[in-house]
Amino acid sequence: MKKYAKFLVAVTVLLGLGVGANAESSPMIYVNLPFAFVVSGKTLPAGTYTATRLSYARYDGLILTNRANGSSVFLLPNEVEDASSDKPHVTFKQNGGQRFLSAIQSADEVYNIPVPRLVSLEAAAESRQTVSVSGTVAGN
Repeated sequence: MKKYAKFLVAVTVLLGLGVGANAESSPMIYVNLPFAFVVSGKTLPAGTYTATRLSYARYDGLILTNRANGSSVFLLPNEVEDASSDKPHVTFKQNGGQRFLSAIQSADEVYNIPVPRLVSLEAAAESRQTVSVSGTVAGN
């Protein structure tokens, strides 16, 4: 009986270490946005958001969540690049009074989010400004 108990404890410890290692390698980005914005066809309200990778594969997507009001959206980036700086931030394209989330940068990677083509074309034609908001990273 003691042999099985030791085995069970050893397996539990190993599984616990694996979960801890996974948590460290999946950074979360925290950002406070003072304005409403559009992403994946959904308008989200102002607030503090977390962006978390769904898995360890680069292109598997992110989930953007506002825990205060339960708003969340699944994001599938159309491109993932290595980050050139370790300062996390989010970038928006602005068209009229609306801001469209266009990129999320973590300490390691930049996730480019698809923006409706019409918004991109109009922003380029009218030389609209890009809005960038800094955040913090947890779980490096």
